[in-house]
Amino acid sequence: MLHFSKLKQAFIWLIVLAGLLYALPNVLPDSIRGSNDVQGTLPGFMPSKTVNLGLDLQGGTHLLYEVDVDSVKQAKLEAAADDARQYLRSEKPLIPATGFRVAGDKVSFRLARPDQMDLALERLKPINTVDQALMLTGNSKPPFIIESDPKSGRVTLTLTADALQKEAKDAVARSIEVIRQRIDELGTREPTIQRKGDNRIIVEVPGKSDPERIKELVGQTAKMSFHLLDTSVTVGEAQAGRIPPGAKLVEGSNPSEPYVLIRRRPLVDGEDLVDSKPSFNQSGQPAVSFRFNGKGARRFGKATAENVGRRFAIVLDNKAISAPVINSPILGGSGIIEGGFTTESANDLAILLRAGALPAKLTVLDQGTVGAELGADSIRAGAIALIVGFLGVVIFMVLVYGMLGLFADAALIANVLLMMGALSALQATLTLPGIAGIILTIGMAVDANVLIFGRVREEYRNGKTPMNAVETGYTKARSTILDANITTLIAAVLLLQFGSGPVKGFGVTLAIGIVTSVFTAFVFSRLLTAYWLKKAKPKSLPI
Repeated sequence: MLHFSKLKQAFIWLIVLAGLLYALPNVLPDSIRGSNDVQGTLPGFMPSKTVNLGLDLQGGTHLLYEVDVDSVKQAKLEAAADDARQYLRSEKPLIPATGFRVAGDKVSFRLARPDQMDLALERLKPINTVDQALMLTGNSKPPFIIESDPKSGRVTLTLTADALQKEAKDAVARSIEVIRQRIDELGTREPTIQRKGDNRIIVEVPGKSDPERIKELVGQTAKMSFHLLDTSVTVGEAQAGRIPPGAKLVEGSNPSEPYVLIRRRPLVDGEDLVDSKPSFNQSGQPAVSFRFNGKGARRFGKATAENVGRRFAIVLDNKAISAPVINSPILGGSGIIEGGFTTESANDLAILLRAGALPAKLTVLDQGTVGAELGADSIRAGAIALIVGFLGVVIFMVLVYGMLGLFADAALIANVLLMMGALSALQATLTLPGIAGIILTIGMAVDANVLIFGRVREEYRNGKTPMNAVETGYTKARSTILDANITTLIAAVLLLQFGSGPVKGFGVTLAIGIVTSVFTAFVFSRLLTAYWLKKAKPKSLPI
């Protein structure tokens, strides 16, 4: 037990050194380790990551969102209705249909000529096309059940429960990605964005930030599209209910034009945007410039070339933010949006367009803000508790176990370094309960040494030599300590798996601390004790 090969010794010291290197950036100033705004001076091979502090330690904004599954279903059904119109009129002979209606989980319409039912059903088959990726997973059920009545000419598309569940799941996953891109654009360091349950998302943004701005930036759907204005009837007639087929009335942003009648099918949508940034128009007013990809540029260029002299609307979340006249074809694939922006609102819109639109509406269920001062107080209180507990244990071990107590204290220091190094390397988030977990781990690590030294004292009093007493003490205490730590580790893993928030933070530090405690108590302190026994060759144990 007390013999260590040179390779094993080197490996042990390498682990302790790695813990020190990974823990070191936590006490270095930004000017040395670097940050988002400062270039560090550490050598390239040196770790520079620090432990992420939770909201309870550094303050910040907490938001809980719910993805509106009904809006996901509505969007899927409206898309199916638009596709059905398109497929029925995609080639000759045209199949006229009227009475398109979306209600519940169904899309229904009536064929003008019921005798075209077979041809219509054939053209509607692409609506039920299944992704190849889903076919590989064995989930090849079509999203819609298509029913028809040849006598009346009525066709009904019913969205299946499985398809709705898949759409909702995908919407949550895409929403998380879009939110992450929007928050990253603000330059925020290490936000927490994670799924909770089936259709909820937790957003935690640490640091000094404007909660209202974050809520607005995250929660806005930001679905942008470009539509031709419909001039077949006046806006007043449309407001009275005379909306032509294929058109819709949307709110305008100009007080002189509160509503705008647009064609329902967009010329180009926001999915074809590849870049947007805040800029200024020719009058020096804040605006937003944008650029399409190749596909969007071709479609936009063709549409503007065919409609010179007509107006088109730039629609954001069903609101026309601008409705300029097409003076000439826009063939470069780029343009500018003017809408009475402020500098901040132009910047926010550019961020939203770059990150992309949310696939569904988000509803705020809960929100909270932790002040930076409160977080600083929590850090101060936690640090005091950690230092007092640590010093108390160090003094106790020296007074009770003498030289062996010093080795236990050295192992304790190594344990804290390894824990902080692991938290930094894994980029784990340290919360106030996490600090409690570190303090508990210190106590557990000392408890292991107390058990070991108790065994050593017992063997020494039974007449064994110092070397044999130490070796036997470590051997006999091993199974007891391993059993206790393994059962505690199981509990920590369960906290990680099923806990959330503060409970999970406690589980993270507890799990890491158990692993480092076993290493320092059984391996590192034993190595230090072996060094002392071989060098000093004591005749008696100071225990």
